[in-house]
This record gives sequence, structure tokens and C-alpha cells, in this order.
Amino acid sequence: MLRADGFRPVRLDVGDGASVAACVAETMEILGGAVGGLVNNAGIGVPGPLEELPRDALRRQFEVNVFGAQDLANRFIPVMRRQGWGRIVNVSSVLGRIVQPMTGAYCASKFALEALSDALRVELWSSGIGVSLVEPGPIVSEFRRNAAATAEASLDIDGSRYAAHFRSEIERRKKQVKKPDGFTLGPEAVASPIAHALESAHPRRRYGVTILAHAGAFAARFVPPAFLDWVNRRGLPGEGR
Repeated sequence: MLRADGFRPVRLDVGDGASVAACVAETMEILGGAVGGLVNNAGIGVPGPLEELPRDALRRQFEVNVFGAQDLANRFIPVMRRQGWGRIVNVSSVLGRIVQPMTGAYCASKFALEALSDALRVELWSSGIGVSLVEPGPIVSEFRRNAAATAEASLDIDGSRYAAHFRSEIERRKKQVKKPDGFTLGPEAVASPIAHALESAHPRRRYGVTILAHAGAFAARFVPPAFLDWVNRRGLPGEGR
């Protein structure tokens, strides 16, 4: 499908360093040694209570969402420096600003991506390379369904204290067909700020997408942590109800 639309796809597994190196080499060959921008949008969600997450599952969460994104950026930055111009856009999440229980590993990976992006933006301030974060809230995609499949593969559901919750939640997400509404937007809502970050002479540091993303950013700055903890406790399965 991509080839029919005039694109030349390149195989990439951002969780594998050798795949990242091969992808960058092939991409630079296709582009003739120049690159205008990089969009780090690949990401996975490893749900579940932190106390039950195996080390390998936590490592996989960071390999894809954090290490792979930074590895790609590091390999393209020398090219952008030589050009004197470039754009790096890291797609984070509102959960890179506030925490949601049962998704702690995912939140931690997005917090890490936010920190790396902030540091990189300052380190590159005189290079002509802009670094921006796009922070979506709920977006119509396959992310929830994929996260359910990851939970099945990563967690000992039968041995979990939340076993009944996970079984029902996984089945619900497998069948769920999400549509745009007042809180959930279509993927084009994310594409627009990405395009602005790539093309603007003065890209923003952060782009919030959806009402919930803006509300989350506000809450992270101004709402007392004790109140956020109280709200989150009410969302725990079998507790606070």
C-alpha cells in the first residue's frame, strides 16, 4: 500500500540496535545523504501493576519507547548538524506529564522521553536543530488493542491479584471499536502538530492534543499531588469504589 502511494518503506524494529543502524543506513542512501526531520512515533504499552511486571517486560517497554527513539535521533543528528538545520519530533503522551496506575511502565517511559527531549533541545540550541514533543491524549488507533495483546504475553494473568479485571479488560479492548468523540480524536489531530513542528521556523517545545492532554498538563503543574493520588486510587480495580 505504501509503495502504491509513492513511498519506499524501510524495515525497522526500534527495540533492536542493529535494526536501527541498518534502517538509518538505508534511509540515508535513499535520501542522498540529507535528512530534514525525524518523527519518533513508534511506541508500545506494557500494562499491569508494577509489582507484577517481569524485568524483561519493563526492559522491552524502555527499549521501544525510549532507547530506540534516542538511538535514532543520535544517528541522524550528525547529518543535521552538518546541514545546519533539522527537526526532531518525539511523540510522547499526556501520560508523560501525569501518572495513571496500572500503566506505570508506560508512564515512566514517556516521562523519560520528555526528559531526554528537554535536555536534547537545549543541547542542540545553536545547531539549527529543533526538538519538539507532541503529547496526545486519547486518539483513535490500535494502541489499546495492541496493549491488551502485550498484557496477555507479558503478565502472569492467572497469578495476578487483578486476574478478573485483566481478563475482562483484555476482552473488552479486543472488541472495542473506538470512534472520535468529545474526548477522543482521530489520528489527523496528531498529524497536524507534527507537520507544524517539522515545517515551522519556530516550532513549539510541546504540542498538547485533545482536551484531556491539556487538562493533564494543567493538573501536573497546579493540582496538589495528594488530590491526584486520591483520584488515581479510585481507578484501581476493586478499590476506592
